[in-house]
Amino acid sequence: MEEETESSPCDISPITEQILFEKYQIGRLLGCGAFAKVYHARNIQTGQNVAIKAISKQKIMKSGFMPNIKREISIMRQLHHPYIVKLFEVLATKAKIYFVMEFVKGGELFSEIAKCRFSEDLSRRYFQQLISAVGYCHSHGVFHRDLKPENLLLDENGDLKVSDFGLSAVTSQEQRNGLLYTSCGTPAYVAPEILARKGYSGAKIDIWSCGVILFVLNSGYLPFNCWNLSGLYRKIYRGEFRVPKWTSPGLQHLISRLLDTNPMTRITVDEIIQDPWFSEGYNNEIKFHEPENNFLTKGIGHCGNNGSPKFLNAFDIISFSRGIDLSGLFKDFDKLPAAESHRFITAETPVNFTKMVSDVAAKGNLTMTRKDWNITLEGPNGKLLVVIEMYQLTESLAVVEIQSYEGVWKKRFQPHLSTLVYHPGAVETRPLSRTMSDVLGSRAGPTV
Repeated sequence: MEEETESSPCDISPITEQILFEKYQIGRLLGCGAFAKVYHARNIQTGQNVAIKAISKQKIMKSGFMPNIKREISIMRQLHHPYIVKLFEVLATKAKIYFVMEFVKGGELFSEIAKCRFSEDLSRRYFQQLISAVGYCHSHGVFHRDLKPENLLLDENGDLKVSDFGLSAVTSQEQRNGLLYTSCGTPAYVAPEILARKGYSGAKIDIWSCGVILFVLNSGYLPFNCWNLSGLYRKIYRGEFRVPKWTSPGLQHLISRLLDTNPMTRITVDEIIQDPWFSEGYNNEIKFHEPENNFLTKGIGHCGNNGSPKFLNAFDIISFSRGIDLSGLFKDFDKLPAAESHRFITAETPVNFTKMVSDVAAKGNLTMTRKDWNITLEGPNGKLLVVIEMYQLTESLAVVEIQSYEGVWKKRFQPHLSTLVYHPGAVETRPLSRTMSDVLGSRAGPTV
C-alpha cells in the first residue's frame, strides 16, 4: 500500500539559490517529505506570496513515482475551487521540479485538531467546505484518495484548502467495470473495500475518508485506532467505532452513513448535501469562476461519459510550445531509449485515426493496445515502439502526440498521414514536428 511519508527523513537537498528563475525570492522552509521540500517564497515582480514545492527528480524516478507527479500536475491545473490549493505554474531544472502554488498561511488543520476537538458548529463549517471541494473534484472526474487533516490547510480567513493530489486518480484510470485497483492512502483513513483488494469506487473511498475526518473534528481522536496495523485494519473492515457521548443525534446519523462499510449503501455527496445536520447554514451556491484561459470544460485526464477523447485547455496548449514544453521533464531516460517526438492536428475523428493505426500495425506485425484514446504499439518481442495520445482541441479538431522509438513511426506510419493531418488553407505537407504555437498561429482560433 502506498502511504504518505511525512515522517520520512528530510534528506532532499535544499534550494540554495536566494532567487529562483529570477522570479521568486526563496524564504523559510515550511515542511518536507520523502521526495520534496516546501518553501515560502515571494514573487519579486508582483509581491505575491507563494509556496514552492521542490521535488527531487532523481528520487521520484528511482522510486517509480514519476507518474504520480505527472498526474498531480495535470489534475491541479484543471481544478479551480475556493477550497482547493491553486497551482500557478511548474518550473524545472535538471535536478528538480518546482510546483509554484498558492501560499496558505494558516498551516495544517491537523495542527489545530491536535490542540483540542472542535465544536459541532465549527466541525460542520469545515466539513461543508471539504464536501464542497470533494464534490467539485468528483464532478471533474478526480478522486483524491488520500484525504486526511494533514492534507487540509487553513488560509488567513480560517477557510479550508484541500492540498496534495499526489495519490489522486482520474476516471480514465478506472477499469471497464468503473473501479480502481491501486491500493493507496494513509492507514487510519482508508476504506474497507481498499483492504479487501477487490476494486473500489474512487468517489466512495473519498466519502469514507471524509467520514473519518468529520469524526476526528468532532471528537479529537480517530474512530479506528490500534497499536498494530492488523488490529487497525480489522476494526476498519468491520466498521467498529463508537461516537463520543457529546455527539448530537443528527451528527451520529451522518457519521454512521459516511462510515458505512458497504460502499453500495454508503452515502453520496448529493445525499450529504441533503442531510439535515449538514445542510444547516450551508451555501450550495458558491461563487467562483473558472480561469479565463480554460476555454474548454474538460481537463486533461477526464473522459466524457461517451468515451470521448480528452480536451485541452489553454494551459496545455501553451505547454506544447517550444519554449515552455514540460514533457521533457518527465522522461525516464534510464528505462527508455531516445524517442522521436511528433505532434500534429487532425480533423479526422479519433475512431478513424485509430483504425488507420490499427491497420498499419497489423501489416507490420505490431501489437496494439488502446486505453481510451491512448495507444501503445509493441514489437513481436514485446518491446515498446510507439506511444500515441489524442486530445480534443475543439469539436472538430484533435491534437495527436506521438513518441516513437527506433524510427518506427516515421518508417511505417508517416506515409499514411496525408489525408489525416489538418492543413488550414494549404496543400503542401506540413512537418510533423511543428509545435502547437506554430499551428495555432496559422489558423483562426482561440487566442492564448
